[in-house]
Amino acid sequence: MTNEKIAVLVDSGTDVPVEITNQEGVYTIPLQIIYKDAVYKDKIDITPEEVYARLSQEIPSTSLPDGGQILAVLDQIKSDGYNKIIAVSISSGLSGTYNILRLLAEDSDLEMFVLDSKNIGIGAGLQAIHAYELIQAKLPFNDIVHKLKREVSKTTLYFNVATLEYLQKGGRIGLVSSIVGTALRLNPTISCNEDGIYYTVAKTRGRKKSLENLLKLLKADIGQHKNYRIAVAHGDALEEGEWVRSLVQETFPEAKEVLFGTISPALVVHTGPGLVGLGVQLFD
Repeated sequence: MTNEKIAVLVDSGTDVPVEITNQEGVYTIPLQIIYKDAVYKDKIDITPEEVYARLSQEIPSTSLPDGGQILAVLDQIKSDGYNKIIAVSISSGLSGTYNILRLLAEDSDLEMFVLDSKNIGIGAGLQAIHAYELIQAKLPFNDIVHKLKREVSKTTLYFNVATLEYLQKGGRIGLVSSIVGTALRLNPTISCNEDGIYYTVAKTRGRKKSLENLLKLLKADIGQHKNYRIAVAHGDALEEGEWVRSLVQETFPEAKEVLFGTISPALVVHTGPGLVGLGVQLFD
């Protein structure tokens, strides 16, 4: 429809690559990182490296985007001439961001659909990227909403962390089973279930094997699909992340693209250093 001008709104925990968030019509609301002496806006006032550097002194907490900031962004979207919004949030099972956006949407004079990605990090970001692509393809708003809803289950993120300490301390452990006896070197592979809550997909002995197992899980998901996008994410694990990316490129040459990037400061708080993740998005 010619009278539709649609914006994309994401929270910073979706880890949408900067080349997309810098595009016209894409807006980001930052999560908050809370230290005893200060509150920082995710990706604006603080970097992942700064969070890592301070973890030995203090593990901060995170919070929803500030309501006033969200309203300011909505006002900006309206003043920029947009009349409809596709908002994509990290899982409602892991954050209250989805609910606050949904409530604000009810009071907004802009038509706004909020997608609960049931995912975290680039797993949610892949869905936001697709929303942007559908808008660029000039699909009607209602068609985009229908398509995004249908495709939530077709995007999956698997990740390994060096330790469960940060997920436990941050209260984000979800259904991930605790592993007793680190001498066994059992590395959990974590994903989000249909409710968007963390759970253990596999336990592998040894870090290298656990990373290789990420590709096996991806291969099973992709199956005979010919149209898909893959993302590789890392948190203070650049060398391992690059190694996994090279394996992905060799194993899945038909991928539409292979994205690569670091996780946001807000996610660093809950995973600590040493995260490596793989996300896949399947298309019809």
